[in-house]
Amino acid sequence: MPALKENSSEVVQPFLMGCGTKEPKITQLCLAAIQRLMSHEVVSETAAGNIINMLWQLMENSLEELKLLQTVLVLLTTNTVVHDEALSKAIVLCFRLHFTKDNITNNTAAATVRQVVTVVFERMVAEDERHRDIIEQPVLVQANSNRRSVSTLKPCAKDAYMLFQDLCQLVNADAPYWLVGMTEMTRTFGLELLESVLNDFPQVFLQHQEFSFLLKERVCPLVIKLFSPNIKFRQGSSTSSSPAPVEKPYFPICMRLLRVVSVLIKQFYSLLVTECEIFLSLLVKFLDADKPQWLRAVAVESIHRLCVQPQLLRSFCQSYDMKQHSTKVFRDIVNALGSFIQSLFLVPPTGNPATTNQAGNSNSGGTVSAPANSGMLGIGGGVTLLPAFEYRGTWIPILTITVQGSAKATYLEMLDKVEPPTIPEGYAMSVAFHCLLDLVRGITGMIEGELGEVEAECQTSTETASSPTQSSEEQELQSTSSDQMDKEIVNRAVWEEMVNACWCGLLAALSLLLDASTDEAATENILKAELTMAALCGRLGLITSRDAFITAICKGSLPPHYALTVLNITSAATLSNKSYSIQGQNVMMISPSSESHQQVVAVGQPLAVQPQGTVMLTSKNIQCMRTLLNLAHCHGAVLGTSWQLVLATLQHLVWILGLKPSSGGALKPGRAVEGPSTVLTTAVMTDLPVISNILSRLFESSQYLDDVSLHHLINALCSLSLEAMDMAYGNNKEPSLFAVAKLLETGLVNMHRIEILWRPLTGHLLEVCQHPNSRMREWGAEALTSLIKAGLTFNHDPPLSQNQRLQLLLLNPLKEMSSINHPDIRLKQLECVLQILQSQGDSLGPGWPLVLGVMGAIRNDQGESLIRTAFQCLQLVVTDFLPTMPCTCLQIVVDVAGSFGLHNQELNISLTSIGLLWNISDYFFQRGETIEKELNKEEAAQQKQAEEKGVALNRPFHPAPPFDCLWLCLYAKLGELCVDPRPAVRKSAGQTLFSTIGAHGTLLQHSTWHTVIWKVLFHLLDRVRESSTTADKEKIESGGGNILIHHSRDTAEKQWAETWVLTLAGVARIFNTRRYLLQPLGDFSRAWDVLLDHIQSAALSKNNEVSLAALKSFQEILQIVSPVRDSEKPETPPAVNVPVPVLLGPISGPGLSRPFVRTDSIGERLGRYSSLEPPTVTDELEDLNLWWAAWNTWYRIGSESTKPPVTFDKLTFIPSQPFLTALIQIFPALYQHIKTGFNMDDLQKLGVILHSAVSVPISSDASPFILPSYTEAVLTSLQEAVLTALDVLQKAICVGPENMQIMYPAIFDQLLAFVEFSCKPPQYGQLETKHIANAKYNQIQLFAPAEWVALNYVPFAERSLEVVVDLYQKTACHKAVVNEKVLQNIIKTLRVPLSLKYSCPSESTWKLAVSSLLKVLSIGLPVARQHASSGKFDSMWPELANTFEDFLFTKSIPPDNLSIQEFQRNESIDVEVVQLISTEILPYANFIPKEFVGQIMTMLNKGSIHSQSSSFTEAEIDIRLREEFSKMCFETLLQFSFSNKVTTPQEGYISRMALSVLLKRSQDVLHRYIEDERLSGKCPLPRQQVTEIIFVLKAVSTLIDSLKKTHPENVDGNTWAQVIALYPTLVECITCSSSEVCSALKEALVPFKDFMHPPASKVQNGES
Repeated sequence: MPALKENSSEVVQPFLMGCGTKEPKITQLCLAAIQRLMSHEVVSETAAGNIINMLWQLMENSLEELKLLQTVLVLLTTNTVVHDEALSKAIVLCFRLHFTKDNITNNTAAATVRQVVTVVFERMVAEDERHRDIIEQPVLVQANSNRRSVSTLKPCAKDAYMLFQDLCQLVNADAPYWLVGMTEMTRTFGLELLESVLNDFPQVFLQHQEFSFLLKERVCPLVIKLFSPNIKFRQGSSTSSSPAPVEKPYFPICMRLLRVVSVLIKQFYSLLVTECEIFLSLLVKFLDADKPQWLRAVAVESIHRLCVQPQLLRSFCQSYDMKQHSTKVFRDIVNALGSFIQSLFLVPPTGNPATTNQAGNSNSGGTVSAPANSGMLGIGGGVTLLPAFEYRGTWIPILTITVQGSAKATYLEMLDKVEPPTIPEGYAMSVAFHCLLDLVRGITGMIEGELGEVEAECQTSTETASSPTQSSEEQELQSTSSDQMDKEIVNRAVWEEMVNACWCGLLAALSLLLDASTDEAATENILKAELTMAALCGRLGLITSRDAFITAICKGSLPPHYALTVLNITSAATLSNKSYSIQGQNVMMISPSSESHQQVVAVGQPLAVQPQGTVMLTSKNIQCMRTLLNLAHCHGAVLGTSWQLVLATLQHLVWILGLKPSSGGALKPGRAVEGPSTVLTTAVMTDLPVISNILSRLFESSQYLDDVSLHHLINALCSLSLEAMDMAYGNNKEPSLFAVAKLLETGLVNMHRIEILWRPLTGHLLEVCQHPNSRMREWGAEALTSLIKAGLTFNHDPPLSQNQRLQLLLLNPLKEMSSINHPDIRLKQLECVLQILQSQGDSLGPGWPLVLGVMGAIRNDQGESLIRTAFQCLQLVVTDFLPTMPCTCLQIVVDVAGSFGLHNQELNISLTSIGLLWNISDYFFQRGETIEKELNKEEAAQQKQAEEKGVALNRPFHPAPPFDCLWLCLYAKLGELCVDPRPAVRKSAGQTLFSTIGAHGTLLQHSTWHTVIWKVLFHLLDRVRESSTTADKEKIESGGGNILIHHSRDTAEKQWAETWVLTLAGVARIFNTRRYLLQPLGDFSRAWDVLLDHIQSAALSKNNEVSLAALKSFQEILQIVSPVRDSEKPETPPAVNVPVPVLLGPISGPGLSRPFVRTDSIGERLGRYSSLEPPTVTDELEDLNLWWAAWNTWYRIGSESTKPPVTFDKLTFIPSQPFLTALIQIFPALYQHIKTGFNMDDLQKLGVILHSAVSVPISSDASPFILPSYTEAVLTSLQEAVLTALDVLQKAICVGPENMQIMYPAIFDQLLAFVEFSCKPPQYGQLETKHIANAKYNQIQLFAPAEWVALNYVPFAERSLEVVVDLYQKTACHKAVVNEKVLQNIIKTLRVPLSLKYSCPSESTWKLAVSSLLKVLSIGLPVARQHASSGKFDSMWPELANTFEDFLFTKSIPPDNLSIQEFQRNESIDVEVVQLISTEILPYANFIPKEFVGQIMTMLNKGSIHSQSSSFTEAEIDIRLREEFSKMCFETLLQFSFSNKVTTPQEGYISRMALSVLLKRSQDVLHRYIEDERLSGKCPLPRQQVTEIIFVLKAVSTLIDSLKKTHPENVDGNTWAQVIALYPTLVECITCSSSEVCSALKEALVPFKDFMHPPASKVQNGES
């Protein structure tokens, strides 16, 4: 083959010659053969030259033109042997064939030219490839102005250079330098060739300076020159305006020029910076409205080609916009597009007159007359099926022109057209629209990508130095390598400039398109562009532009002209309807038109203060809304302050669509509350759940935002909420709850970093909670409590238990809610507390004070349900959580429980809270040791803190140890409750207080008792006393509702009385049971005095219940109460129900329904204190002063209470019997302790009190209780007590020392005074008392004023008398008794009942008096005789004589109904008295004063002939004459008269004289009777006279019997004489008619037989 190639010239020669024949067949064969040779590459350079020459000849002869072209092509493509002139000749050959008349040849040649040109350049590329491998490129030679300087080029390159240069010459219509022989040439073809070279071989121009030079020097000027007709041309301008006729733009050239420009810009921008600036400016100019329609279309297409190349755009920005004095090309392009789009709407395109149809009526039903070439289908009713833009009557269809992101042009490709084509309506708009979209997509894609790389680099370079939440700016600053930093700074500047340059224009255009769009897809694209721009601006921190794009989307979401202030206030407002200049170019901002041709999908209420009409939402609004949601969702991190815009808009949309918040803050479709209901089409109904879901997801995604963005979001929500609050003021319209609900949602999803947003979040919600609109408030509270609950249950890291600060932070808002007065909020707050307790109660720890504070903050006026809920919480705490809370909180629990006790809304709560206090105290008691340890530890810590700060430790009851302080707080709380206005609370609190102190007091330190006594107990007593004394006496009708109040509690005073009773008893019990603790305290005696003072004031209060209870307490502190079983209780009126205090029995607090066992028996107590001090004997008060203090108190109580009042009326207070009884019962025990110093004065004092006490009358109401019935002779307990007191005294005197015995007489006096009561009841002041038998028992009129009844004192007096007798029997011989004339006093006292005899109130009295007298005399007379000489008894005798006289010859008449047996019994008593005289007195006459004996004799004399009573009836007469008595008297008289022991003549004389008196009297009676009998004749004599005579007769017979029994020597002869002298008189009586007299006469006469004996011679008369 090589050999063949060398000789190819010869080989080819024949074939060339064959062609020379010009014979078609031969020529064809030869050409075919040559082609074969060429295809085997066996043609040498010379041969090739020959072949070309031959071909040229053929061409000139127009032979085988197609074969020629084919041969040239083969020759040039198979090898590279053709160069220089040969090559140029071959190329010219092709060109010439192109311009033949034959169409086929023409076209084939054109194609061949194109291919040949390509081959030339391909060779050059191949050559470069080869040489690059062998040697380095030579250093570039300086650009040379000589265009012929191609010496440096290699052969192929040289060819290419020459070819390109000539192409430029040809297009410029100049002669070519190299392509010699060209005859004609068209510009269009030249431009196409230029374009293809530039497009296909850019590297040639970029790598070779010579070629670059050509570009700059030849191509660009050429293009600019050719453009000039287009630039100058103005559509519709008159030719006269410019002097020279303007060349019209020529479509084919213009279009090809634009193609060249596109290639230049795309491929050689870096070389041709300045030139490109010019080209771009030209492009922009071609968009002007006054340019032909086709020109604008191809210009837009060209621009579109640029717009899909973001890197190119970036270069523009860097090269022009960022340079100081350069045109802002990039900005201009964007603005031009904007203006272009506007112009299409505003100026109907002049190119097609048909498009100026009235599309404005399409929404009112007219059919749209659409141009035929638009491809639009018009359907009746104006419904446009075609996607289109419509604005103010201009209707422009949207054509599908390209696939997104590629700039496939239509008109730039119309290379075959000579005339400008007609551009379909909407084509330019569609391209421009796509330009915008591709521009946005390109820029944002590029910048975001670069930003992402930068951020990734930063993160790797800083490794872990920055936390992932830092914003991109911060991260970028941490970049380590400085060059990277520089690069980034440069980059950032470019990005910002690009955005700044384009955003205004973009926004203007996009907003307009958005408003005009009637197609969902188009709308979607526009919104997407706005969204990506907003996000990009946000990422770059360009706030104004970001806000502007967001505002646009927001406006699109809302109905037209919707009054939303936030969109007009923000920085974006600068964009609204103003035309403003962008770099000197005017861009008109068009505000959305109201004639929207969109389907209306929802009608709702605008969110405004004043109710307005409805507003309509179209599907486009909803689409915008979704974009807005998308923006917020995906780009929340870059929104910053524009959250405000976004959220405000969403809020309004949500409102219009009627979405309402549900639990957790999610929005659900709800119904509108006022005005016409929201109308939603089915289309939007299906969207609503989606929208609501996206809304929720939007806020859920806030967890991925960094802290700064999150704060922006929260701030925006807060300010939205503030606006909603302002709107809701002053009306009760449904408020917008959007912001509150979303704050809640945001908080819930950001729990993991809740600390950073908690304060602003809760601070705002607390404000919402105070809003007057209830719905608003309710949601504020709902949100706040949900957040708190969620915060506490969230699994924090570290857990809450280790992060106390966070826990307190979370609970704090709960506490803050307490300052809000709305009850509904407080209820929510408390329900929240309850739920927290139920779920978190065990782990609250340091949060307890806050939680308890919430319960404690409930005030009295806040309604029952609130108090109830709060109380429920407290109950839960007390029952379940006391052990888990820090001990320092226990005091708060006590305070809170106490405060509930004081609430007066609901009695049960108060009572239950007291029960809780009891439970708390129980808990303290059980866990005492642990609590004490913990508190002491805490105290030490606080002490240390306080010292460091240099302040004193401040807590209540300070010096006491902390555990004791806890108790003291509890006691103090209970103490406050003890003086509550409600009686039930007081009662319960009192019982609890004393039970607590009783049961648990032993835990206290000894020194603390001092505080308990003075600060708690006495303080309480003072308050109770004060309240009781000032209490109202008005009657309370009922106890609320229908509860009747017992009459013993029907005034406030009576109710307070109960409290006083309880309190006093409690304090006394403590004094009693804890004396061993209290006595060692320094001021026990002072405390004792205070207590006694309280007892005294209570005892003297004008209230039976209190006074009686005071005495019980008095008894208790004196330790004289023994345990009383119910059956043995002293009788007390039922009204006074004071439980008798029990010392060591089990105590049960009635209010607590829980008996508890006392834990401190004395044994235990002593055991417990044994280590501290020797046990003291608690039953003895060593200190006498204490006892004397008690005595003085007792005396004061006694004397004050029993002193009769000065005047009496209905309300006069008279002490009750039980009171007096109790009072007197105290004395004996008290006396045991003071007897050593008890003297006469004290006895006197005692006597006064005893006397007064017994004298007090009782109310007739009470008498049936005190005295079961009058007939039973029983003592009242008071009387018993009085006697017991005296008994104690006398026993003490009996065993006491000598000096005490002088008290006997005083006791006798006291007792005798009581004895007198039997006949003369005591007076009580001026009080009128009725005898008890006459008193009405007012049981029927229960509340009639009571009468006062004197008691039946007889039993008492009689018992006293018995005591006197007993005592006298023991003490008759005592010196004091003798000296003080006790006997005489006794006799004197007895004389009263004795003399009254039948007139005594009670018959038993005089009988007892007689028997007592007899007993006393039997003891006393011997004593009296003993002391006869001393004269101590002188005054007694006459008293005694008078007493006998008064009794035996009483003036009182026996009652009519006295039976005979009774009378006889009474007579036998008289007989006993006479017997006493005969045995005890008369025998000792010589020791007895004579007068006395004389009186006795006279008395006996009188008795022996006792005259009859005038009232006797006939039948009884013989009985009623006290015959036995007379007989006894008579016998005694006689016995005494004739006794052998007559010592003195005088005495004998007395008795003889007595006899003679007696006899003489008998004589007289008899004589008188005889006289009367005679005078009366047949009439019987009066009964009494008959009786008298009978008695005399019996006396005579008795006398004679007595005389016979007596020793004869004792009888005076004179007496006998007198007796015998009676005989005749007796005989005279025989004639009487009365048989009774006769029988008596018989008896009297019989004894006379003893006188009848024969007369003696001399009888002595016994005178000696």
